[in-house]
Amino acid sequence: MLPVITYSPAYTVVPTYECFNACTYCNFRVQPGTDEWLSLTHAEAELQQLQACGVIEILILSGEVHPLHPQRSEWFQRIYALCELALRLGFLPHTNVGPLSFEEMAALKQVNVSMGLMVEQVTPKLLQTVHKYAPSKVPEVRLQQLAWAGELRIPYTTGLLLGIGETQADWRDTLQAIAHLHSKWGHIQEVILQPHSPGQSQAEQGNPFPAEKLVEVVAIAREILPEDITLQIPPNLIPEPSILLACIAAGARDLGGIGPTDEVNPDYPHPHDEAIAIVLNQAGWQLVPRLPIYPKYDKWLPPQLQEATQRWREKLKTQQKT
Repeated sequence: MLPVITYSPAYTVVPTYECFNACTYCNFRVQPGTDEWLSLTHAEAELQQLQACGVIEILILSGEVHPLHPQRSEWFQRIYALCELALRLGFLPHTNVGPLSFEEMAALKQVNVSMGLMVEQVTPKLLQTVHKYAPSKVPEVRLQQLAWAGELRIPYTTGLLLGIGETQADWRDTLQAIAHLHSKWGHIQEVILQPHSPGQSQAEQGNPFPAEKLVEVVAIAREILPEDITLQIPPNLIPEPSILLACIAAGARDLGGIGPTDEVNPDYPHPHDEAIAIVLNQAGWQLVPRLPIYPKYDKWLPPQLQEATQRWREKLKTQQKT
């Protein structure tokens, strides 16, 4: 039996691309007030087409609406309703929509099997550069989300964005902050190591993070983070199979959500899972689909979500036997 690399068969639903942050490297956001929000009717039509396609995870990914915006409540209710819709149609929702209040996170726990938010980097110096017009990128705000997720027993994904002006010492500081919070709550299931990859829509072009340096970051992360946190790397942002395999050799074990479009990096389409499986198999690894929640966290879920999760676990078990 070959050792396993996992991925999540996923589809991304975007309630709105509007975002009150204006990070200079972003290829996702549009200006507030310029986007037509996704309707539940349209979302249902989209998701119904996926029911026989092997998709497990529905990633609810949104631009950030200011906490004091008059439409904040409407935005949050739309996100909640999209999660309910995904569950009703047989999928498992994972929400990543920017900083939330403790009460909002507690509510979404009832309709999500896991949630997430990128820390990016904890150094405050980026608030003078790429995050100058991004109020919610204050490091304390991001870390507070991780702490609340721990208090609420929400299985959580976070990560680092690499190549936005940080140093190697900043990588270590960010990883140590994540490790510290995990040591208290035990809730971080994955840490994504995402290299900045310039796209056509960002305000400032910037330089791509050197792909070969990603191997070094993986090794540092594996040194600092507890073993029970899985390291995730995005295969569409790694140009060479040899670098992908070197990252795996250094300790990466997951390739994240693979679906039709990477909404955050639209200029970098996801490779097909079958193509990746061939590359990995030739190198002595087996690519295996997973759920957006790791098995050890199943008991944290409300009963109805435990039932939905167990149905998927049984389904994958049956598929792997055939």
